[in-house]
This record gives sequence, structure tokens and C-alpha cells, in this order.
Amino acid sequence: MTFSDTREPGAAGDMPPRLSHRQITTVMSGLVLGMFLGALDQTVVSSALRTIADDLHGLTAQAWVTTAYLITATIATPLYGKLSDLHGRRPVYLAAIALFTVGSLLCGCATSIYELAAFRAVQGLGGGGLMSLAMTIVADITTPRERGRYQGYFMAVFGGASIVGPLVGGAFADRAELLGIAGWRWIFLINVPLAAAAAVAIMRVLRFPHRRVRHRLDYAGALTLAVGLVPLLTVAEQGRVWGWDSPRALVMYAIGVAGLAGFVLVERRSGDAALLPPRLFRIRSFRLGVGLHFVVGIGMFGAMTTLPLYLQLVRGMSPIAAGLATLPTVAANLAVTLLTGRMIARTGRFKVHLVAGVGSFTAAMLVFATLRVDSPLWHPALGMALMGAGLGASMQTLTTLAQCEVPRTDMGAATASVNFFRSNGGTVGTAAFLSILFTTAAGSIAERLAEARHDPAYRRLLAQPDNAHALTGVLRPGGGVDLEDSAFLHALDPGVALPFLEGYVASMRLVFLTGAAVSLLAFVLAAWRVPDLTLSDE
Repeated sequence: MTFSDTREPGAAGDMPPRLSHRQITTVMSGLVLGMFLGALDQTVVSSALRTIADDLHGLTAQAWVTTAYLITATIATPLYGKLSDLHGRRPVYLAAIALFTVGSLLCGCATSIYELAAFRAVQGLGGGGLMSLAMTIVADITTPRERGRYQGYFMAVFGGASIVGPLVGGAFADRAELLGIAGWRWIFLINVPLAAAAAVAIMRVLRFPHRRVRHRLDYAGALTLAVGLVPLLTVAEQGRVWGWDSPRALVMYAIGVAGLAGFVLVERRSGDAALLPPRLFRIRSFRLGVGLHFVVGIGMFGAMTTLPLYLQLVRGMSPIAAGLATLPTVAANLAVTLLTGRMIARTGRFKVHLVAGVGSFTAAMLVFATLRVDSPLWHPALGMALMGAGLGASMQTLTTLAQCEVPRTDMGAATASVNFFRSNGGTVGTAAFLSILFTTAAGSIAERLAEARHDPAYRRLLAQPDNAHALTGVLRPGGGVDLEDSAFLHALDPGVALPFLEGYVASMRLVFLTGAAVSLLAFVLAAWRVPDLTLSDE
């Protein structure tokens, strides 16, 4: 079943014709394949990132692999909203898939951690459109009350990707080679056939009527946005190496602030062509929706980056075992997402779900902040279940909040703005949380090693040939440690490894406490400021 993608000039009305449930689900079948492509890539990489970083000798620089993708996806997201308003949703969506595929092929050929990060940036240029355009299309063809139900399907896709991704990523990462190619490289190469299937599906079903909006593209806004974001996000990742108040960091701060100030001025002058139209920020629900997306994004991406490190570094799990261990997150997310979508469609009320979701996520951060080296597996599983339930209830309701009072003519730009702010929060959260982790981990480990060396039994273990060989190049003169490669932990006697594990866990607890503080801020804002609206069925 297909629908024409053309409308005669001057066709009446700003709204597309109402589609039946069957027609909507036909369109959705194409969209979910595209979204699954982007969602799978994120979950596949997260479970294998430690293996990739060890192989490319860049454990402490691994944040670049995630942040490079998020930076370009963040900058590209609002451009996709405008491009799709100008040229139609389908051709722009297909272009996003093509860019994503090229980036995936390049990632599969990377020879260093920084080269991989650069290619992930190319991948992000395509990935920025996969989610925002899908959400925009759903907003085009549904009423505000229906939207929660169908957006719940997207969240279910993310849940499915969360199940399949870590397992596939772990399976590839555990293989030294597959068809003569390093196992982890297939994590990116597998995107090629998936992208081909998604492109075919989009071409066949994405043909609903589209009202073209005639305006120019805001190139100046895109340029100033890049000038503002890239330096600030770069210093967020590199600040621990450079020093937060070093001359290089101060220059980055100055360039970033100047770029953002220029972006605001350009947007005010651009009127309808603005990437992020200033008039949208006069709508209270939109302001709250994008602001909360940013804050929740910080905690969400920070936790999703740090938790696999706990499972693999501290608990010694293989990538595939760590993927299986995240099933409580997936199960809770899937169940709560579908339930919340149906309840919103039935009642039209969403604030209670939003507040409960952010509260559940905050509780998850506090559970993670109490983890120890020897915590029983139910301990992180409890936190993962709370996190999955929290994200399932909050993410779709935050999108609904941001969209609910926006005119349909601005829906492309508004939905792109939602994803823009969430990606920004994710970039900040990933870079900042990993910076906190690796800034403090070396010192925490060094302190515990110094204490352990007072024990004669520990010194004897440390002097054993196998342990001494494994620590070659890890222990620095003066008591410091080199954390670029964590593979040495597998070769150490458990008693010798304990100070290292305790140091990592101490730093991870600090990271999760920071996440809890950020999430608590979002909870207070949601409970206090979000209006208790009833969504319309028109």
C-alpha cells in the first residue's frame, strides 16, 4: 500500500488528510527499519567499545568514538528538519541512510581510535536524520493523542535494538576474525545490508502527501552552530588532558561562546528559514520539552556509556555476557513504553507518566552509585530495570510535550529541535561522564595500590613473574598508572587486580552520583513546571 508524495500547488489546508490505522502502520513499517538501523548501531558499538578501544590502543580516548558521532548528528539534525520541509521527507530520509552507510563502511576500515572517531562523525551526519525524520513523519500523519501510541512503537524498536545490539556486538567482539576481518569491524559492516533493506522499504511505503514549505536553507545558522558546539564539546572530552583552565581550554571556551552568540543573532534575523526558529521558544510546552530532553539526555547517555564498563572492566564479563546482563533494561523499557503509549492514547494525559519516568531514572542512578566490586548481580539488575522503566515512560512523553502545541507547519523544525537538544545532552553526558571517570580513576587506583603495597602478601603477589609481566608498562615511576589498555586486568591474579577494580568502581560511583544530581534536576522541573495538559484528538 502506497500513497502519493505530491500535492497540487495551492492545495487547501495545512494538515495532511487523516489516514486510517492500517495506512499509518504501513508507513510505520518503513520508518521502523530506518530507525532500527540507527538504534542498532548505537547499542552494538556500546557493548564492544572496550574491545575496540583495546585493539586500537585508545581506552581513555574511547569517548571520541561516541562523541564524534553525537556531535555531527547533533549539528545535522536541525538541517534535516528544514531540508525535509523543502524537498519532502522521503528523498531526505534516503539521503540520510546513504550517508550513514558510507560512514559505516569507513568505520569498518579504521586503523586507529581517532580515525574511527572521524569516520563515526561521517556516520553521524546520516544518523542525525534517521530518528528526527521518523518522528516528524509520525507527527505529520497523526493527531497529538494518537502520537503517543505510534511513537511507542518506535520506543519498542529501540527496545528490540537494545536486545539484539549488545548480543550481536558482543558476538562480533568476541571473535578474533571473521572471513579474514577482525570481528569488531563487522559491527559496522553489517549496517550495509541493513541499510539496503531500509532504503527499499522507505522507497516503497513512504509516499504520503507532503505540503512543501518554501524557504531558504539557513547555512549561516548551521556554520555558527558548528563553531559554537564543536569547541565546547571538544574541551568537555579533552579538558582532563589539557587542564580545564589551560590556555587551550580557555581558547575553546571563547570560540564556543562566540559561536553560540553568533548563532542566536543569525537565527533572529533568519525568520522562517532559521534552523531553530526563535518563535518556537515562545511556546511554553516546547521550551520545557527540549530543555528536559537536554537534561535527561545527559544522564541517559552518560549511564549507558559507563554501565558497560562496570560490567566488563570490574565484573570481568565478556562483551556478549555484558549484553545479556542488560536485558532487565530492555524488558522494562519495552513493557513500560507500550503501556504508556496506550494509556496516553486512551486518556490524553501524559504528565504523570513523564514525572514518574524521570523519577524512576533518578532512582536508577542512585542504585548504580552504590555498586561495589563484589555486588551481587541483582544489584545492577535492579538499577537497569528502573532505568529501562524510566526511559520508557519519559522519552516518548517528552517528545509529546515538545510537539503538542507546535503548528504543523513547524513540525519538521520542532521535531528536529527535540532530537538536537537530546543529542546535545547525550554528547555532554558522554564526554563529561567519561572525563570524570578517567580523570579520577588513575588517582583512585594509585591510592589503593599505595595502600595495598603496605601488605607483605600483596607485594609477594605483585612480584610473581606472571603479574609483573602483565603490569609491564602499566605502572609508571612515582606510583602513577597507564589506563590506555585494560587487557592487563585479565592476566592478573584476582588479589593483585583488586586495587585496580576498587579504583575504577570508586570513580564510577562518582559518575553515577553526578548523573543522579542531573536527573533530580529534571525530576523537579518536570513535577513543578510541566503543565497537566490533555492532548487533543484533532
